Amino acid sequence: MLTRVKSAVANFMGGIMAGSSGSEHSGGGCGGSDLPLRFPYGRPEFLGLSQDEVECSADHIARPILILKETRRLPWATGYAEVINAGKSTHNEDQASCEVLTVKKKAGAITSTPNRNSAKRRSSLPNGEGLQLKENSESEGVSCHYWSLFDGHAGSGAAVVASRLLQHHVTEQLQDIVEILKNSAVLPPTCLGEEPENTPAHSRTLTRAASLRGGVGAPGSPSTPPTRFFTEKKIPHECLVIGALESAFKEMDLQIERERSSYNISGGCTALIVVCLLGKLYVANAGDSRAIIIRNGEIIPMSSEFTPETERQRLQYLAFMQPHLLGNEFTHLEFPRRVQRKELGKKMLYRDFNMTGWAYKTIEDDDLKFPLIYGEGKKHLPSLVPDTRLAFHKGVRIQYTFLLRTVSFPPYQRKVDECVLRRWSEEEARVMATIGVTRGLGDHDLKVHDSNIYIKPFLSSAPEVRVYDLSRYEHGADDVLILATDGLWDVLSNEEVAEAVTQFLPNCDPDDPHRYTLAAQDLVMRARGVLKDRGWRISNDRLGSGDDISVYVIPLIHGNKLS
Repeated sequence: MLTRVKSAVANFMGGIMAGSSGSEHSGGGCGGSDLPLRFPYGRPEFLGLSQDEVECSADHIARPILILKETRRLPWATGYAEVINAGKSTHNEDQASCEVLTVKKKAGAITSTPNRNSAKRRSSLPNGEGLQLKENSESEGVSCHYWSLFDGHAGSGAAVVASRLLQHHVTEQLQDIVEILKNSAVLPPTCLGEEPENTPAHSRTLTRAASLRGGVGAPGSPSTPPTRFFTEKKIPHECLVIGALESAFKEMDLQIERERSSYNISGGCTALIVVCLLGKLYVANAGDSRAIIIRNGEIIPMSSEFTPETERQRLQYLAFMQPHLLGNEFTHLEFPRRVQRKELGKKMLYRDFNMTGWAYKTIEDDDLKFPLIYGEGKKHLPSLVPDTRLAFHKGVRIQYTFLLRTVSFPPYQRKVDECVLRRWSEEEARVMATIGVTRGLGDHDLKVHDSNIYIKPFLSSAPEVRVYDLSRYEHGADDVLILATDGLWDVLSNEEVAEAVTQFLPNCDPDDPHRYTLAAQDLVMRARGVLKDRGWRISNDRLGSGDDISVYVIPLIHGNKLS
């Protein structure tokens, strides 16, 4: 009975949250929750959970940690663990997927015609990539490993869709270039179908003066090279992969935009993926999840967060160039605090898109508008007790008040007479006082509260892609790649995570296939903390994470076998 009461209260409160955020995202006549779901909500398929286990995992009070039960479900003995939030949303809005993809050339695709002698030529690229030439026939494909994390906001819809479909967009984009990638001894052709050039590198970089006069020799003589008015860039193979991942993110975002009129795809999500292809790790990040490599105790950042502060100049420049996007309610200028009317005519510190420093300007009427970016830093979501657990919601600011009948919540035994949801964390940096991340997928219908001002023009789906060459290093069993949503990083630093992993793994049996899952579980436990009278607490009695937490621990030693 008590479980049903807790579940009913959680569903009631979560329904209000889902309804409020859904209303913000259902503009434009898309129908919102009246439409069918694109995919049903669930937890990652590789966890192999039953429906009863999925329901048990949704307990916002107990917050059980889910781990990978069978290591064979994921490649490289990858470890994974997750936990639901402390009640800020009904569902766990984090999603994850992991697959081994096979990329084959599209039927009828045009590729360059490899030169007969190309297999004998050494690559002019650094790191000896030409030595990795593979003698694959055109019918053979290339296998690559794929890991992904998606952190949803204002609903789990976009995260669920991206977890099911983004890998297909990645595969489709790689199909166009797979034959070029397999022939790593030859630089990618500028135009598909062109014969690769065998001319020495120095003859392809004529000066502008030489190209204008046709080089040496009489006009029309055999020794006269063709007239060229530019030097041709040499594009390395890994840049093609980076471009393919960037295109895949764009196509995924466009698909969400197209299908939101047919399906209920709620909210948006950040996206962090890793693709291991031909001996290299490609880490693509759009949002505030994070990836780090821990190698021999050293921390190697593999992503950076995209927030209103880190992208301030891009956002301000867009607003300056297209002021209509601000709806006559916001200013693209930044001030140390809100400008008051009594300060008209006075000089106050400010900065524009072309400034990293600060200067003084005379305050005018337009400066009284709300700043495009307001706040500073990223505030940790408090570990909330049930009577206030929905006062905080990542992504969209909520302004609602409702009454709740008195209910007793063990272990607190606190009585809730009124729960007031009001503006939260106004000190946290946000775009148009609404969203705290600036890159990701979805959010096509997101508007400023109580207005018709769309925020999507300021949000980008373009990821930053970083590359790690596995063949350049010898990796030990304790060298790992950590992928995690911001529920982990909001409360633990890179150094704390690295220290935890380097202390935990050496104490595990090196032959235990579960050691990386146990390491992931340990990280989730450290970030979630222990439930006490004052909420979830971690080391030094700090607040634990009240957010969803998802963590991969990927051993790099297995990647060396593929490089």
